[in-house]
Amino acid sequence: MNPARGHDPEAPGAPVREKSSPNRLINELSPYLLQHAHNPVDWHPWSEEAFLRAQEEGKPIFLSIGYSACHWCHVMEEESFADPQVAKLLNDIFVCIKVDREERPDIDQVYMAAAHALTGAGGWPLTIFMTPDKKPFFAASYIPKESRYGMTGLLDLIPRISKIWQSQRQELENAGDQVLQALQSAARTPPGESELAEPILDEAYDTFFRIFDGENGGFGDAPKFPAPHNLIFLLRYGNRTGKKPAYAMVEKTLHAMRRGGIFDQLGYGFHRYSTDAEWLVPPLQKMLYDQALLIMAYTEAYLATGREEFARTAREVIAYVLRDMTDAGGGFYSAEDADSEGEEGKFYVWTKGEILRVLGEEDGERFSRIFNVTEPGNYREQPGGRRTGRNILRLRRPLASWAHEFSTSEEDLAWFVEGARQKLFTARGERVHPAKDDKILTDWNALTIAALARAARVFDDPEYLAAAEKGAAFVLTSLRRPDGRLLHRYRNGEAGLPATLDDYAFMLWALLEIYEASFSPAHLLTATELSRDLVAHYRDCNQGGFFFVPDDADVPVRQKPIYDGAIPSGNSVAMYALFVLGRMTANLEFEETANRIRHVFADTIRQSPTAYSHFLTGLEFMLGPNFEVIISGVPDAEDTRAMVDAIRLHYTPDAVVIFRPSDEEDPEITKVAGFTRDIVTVEGRATAYVCTNYACDIPTTDPDEMLRLMKSTGKPPEPII
Repeated sequence: MNPARGHDPEAPGAPVREKSSPNRLINELSPYLLQHAHNPVDWHPWSEEAFLRAQEEGKPIFLSIGYSACHWCHVMEEESFADPQVAKLLNDIFVCIKVDREERPDIDQVYMAAAHALTGAGGWPLTIFMTPDKKPFFAASYIPKESRYGMTGLLDLIPRISKIWQSQRQELENAGDQVLQALQSAARTPPGESELAEPILDEAYDTFFRIFDGENGGFGDAPKFPAPHNLIFLLRYGNRTGKKPAYAMVEKTLHAMRRGGIFDQLGYGFHRYSTDAEWLVPPLQKMLYDQALLIMAYTEAYLATGREEFARTAREVIAYVLRDMTDAGGGFYSAEDADSEGEEGKFYVWTKGEILRVLGEEDGERFSRIFNVTEPGNYREQPGGRRTGRNILRLRRPLASWAHEFSTSEEDLAWFVEGARQKLFTARGERVHPAKDDKILTDWNALTIAALARAARVFDDPEYLAAAEKGAAFVLTSLRRPDGRLLHRYRNGEAGLPATLDDYAFMLWALLEIYEASFSPAHLLTATELSRDLVAHYRDCNQGGFFFVPDDADVPVRQKPIYDGAIPSGNSVAMYALFVLGRMTANLEFEETANRIRHVFADTIRQSPTAYSHFLTGLEFMLGPNFEVIISGVPDAEDTRAMVDAIRLHYTPDAVVIFRPSDEEDPEITKVAGFTRDIVTVEGRATAYVCTNYACDIPTTDPDEMLRLMKSTGKPPEPII
């Protein structure tokens, strides 16, 4: 049975328990830290005060890192950190520091890398024992209170660590030194000796093809993560090469996820991942970044294939984000928890009896058959555990295949399902809702803004564009210092914490997407400003690439991440965004910086190409042929609209589009993209210039001819450096 979780004392659905006096975390903004503010553990936030105290008292540091939607973080809090016996041991032996990994990804990255170096594994909650000068010597994930099932519990582990600290402190110091030296060495990545070229893309495709799960979609076995950037890479690879299996793998996976338990069939939005191969049972938290990246994948898949289910899914996820995850000021919240009333998944799962009570006997039976609801239930408390009588809703097969079975039309069955969904959604709304992590993070907001802008462009939806622009305005006003540099986190009217590489890279991406959806030059100008800050404070001037933290950061190691995990790495996104921005503005410095990233990580990418799929998407664009399409015309005129729509409604991932209004003598776009000064219309009609490597073909006023030129013009660009 899953133990009850701890909550922010003010959060709805928090379990009732006797409170200790508040510790130092009571003054923090992070919902995750506030969930621990009444623990008897004498928690410090990450601060100079904590490390000075450890040095003065000669104590090691107990560092615990987690996040608000992490189920096992809540288990460890309830089981151990709220327990007076464990708290006394921790307080006597350690100086204890609690960190929200989403608020401080800079700290989390360093110590997760340390955990991998020490143990070969990692995960959250992340537990680190380290010296007062931040050198890690022990790492683990979840640790139970008492020893069981071969796991050493805190009550046994802490006294052992204390004894070793007292008797072998120098050995622990030396071990910590070695870990940090290894991490620092890894960050000094020498440039690759040769170019990355098309064969690396072929190798990645071949690997994805080999590990593809042809029955269930996705790659490999359980657990399965959505990894939308893998799917986007395959779409673009298939578009360039014509290899049909690339599209087939994407379509199978997107269909399976939409119909599976990983998708909230009532309220929309995706849960974090699936614990099984069939996409049935997820940990039931919802993360903002998953919604953003999956909106992008489904939108791009719709554009590439024309399948309406993909468009509908993208719109459903957007509906969830705008309904449940959007702040009145325009920012987007970080996550929704899996737990409510002290129980994982209680908000989302259903017994068959509950379904029948809401829908009635006949409709309830029909709905239950379609959505795999049974008396024994399909939801287990853990993989291999007992059935609970509760069900996660999933569509076992396409809705069209049920119409014949129920002797009805597909349209009528769709109306039935939608009516039942609305009734069940309303009924579910009466339950105690999971807690929401309402902090607003620059990087995850930027992904969401980019996704909304892309969807606005593809679906021609002004509401999506308005949400994207409002979100961008929020970040650029509320999460920016007076000197223009970005900040990372906003909550309760307060912004703070230094921005990371991800904040900058993802925001560049967002601004480029908004520009192509709105053609407002101000977004390109802002992207140029942020790019200069990124280069000034994050670039590795010796080797190339970007450090995760700025040059004035307070972490023991400045790392250069490239792995495209649950979200793409900042270096992968920066490479793509800077190259695109360079093409849009004819700024060779941005292109050269992007090419340095391509070189510095070349040897790393070769070792396991599928681990760097977003990097490969950027590489594919850089290898070309890619196109700059400059359209000149009167805004909102019919011929201009026809030209713009032609490129927006076709799958053209190898093109960037710049718009120059022809009814202005000196339009704003010429200030950021000077080469557009000489772009003119032909015979007063909307005109397109299709260019590659800054060499343009003969201008055309025919949208079809524009598309034809994009398929036949150009050669891969020569390397800049």
